[in-house]
Amino acid sequence: MTALALGPSWLDPDFLIQTFGLIGILVIVFAESGLLIGFFLPGDSLLFTAGLLVATDQYLHYPLWLVCLLVVISAVLGDQVGYLFGRKVGPALFRRPDSRLFKQENVEKGHEFFEKYGSKSIVLARFVPIARTFTPIIAGVSRMPYRSFVIFNVVGGVLWGAGVTLLGAMLGQIAWVRENIEMMLVGIVLLSVTPIAVELLRARKNKSRGASDAGPSAPPAAGPGRPDAAADPGLPGNSPDDSGRRGRHARR
Repeated sequence: MTALALGPSWLDPDFLIQTFGLIGILVIVFAESGLLIGFFLPGDSLLFTAGLLVATDQYLHYPLWLVCLLVVISAVLGDQVGYLFGRKVGPALFRRPDSRLFKQENVEKGHEFFEKYGSKSIVLARFVPIARTFTPIIAGVSRMPYRSFVIFNVVGGVLWGAGVTLLGAMLGQIAWVRENIEMMLVGIVLLSVTPIAVELLRARKNKSRGASDAGPSAPPAAGPGRPDAAADPGLPGNSPDDSGRRGRHARR
């Protein structure tokens, strides 16, 4: 099992499929497509591995067409739930405080992605981790026309859900891949872990940078070798012009 050496088991598609089977795949695809807590799940690598294992007849003993169909349905339903949630919660989503599984930074990424690509983002976001989870929610918050959303949602669900699964199945037909299935699974796990690791490092870096920028900077104390306020001509009341004006007012 590849997870033992490379990271937590919930990031290992091989482990997830062995443990939870096809039902687990469908639940993860649904959660990653539209639930706020699903952004960290390994959707791409899970579908690729599913196609690979179906082609090599390991763990998933189902027809490939059935797996693709069920994955597409789960992906479309997940996005629908995300859209309806965003439509219901509205702009209040942008005021929701951060928690362990919810970060405003991720909401902003989804919002920027939606603003940049418009309706097409519903399709394009399928292939972008994090954006895949938050973009349908932002579409709901933005009141994207429901009919347009459904059309783009179905197109994206088919291209991503069936496309990535079929790609894994096609590679599973190659003799070298079939003979080195363990190596392929290790590579898939590495691809799953890398985006999460990058996001964690970036968040830690931003947090430390924000802490250093927010640190109080006390003004230098007056003392030997340091000009005090009375001697600073840049402060109000200490310039020759100010003293002259005070003198003229006093003479009046």
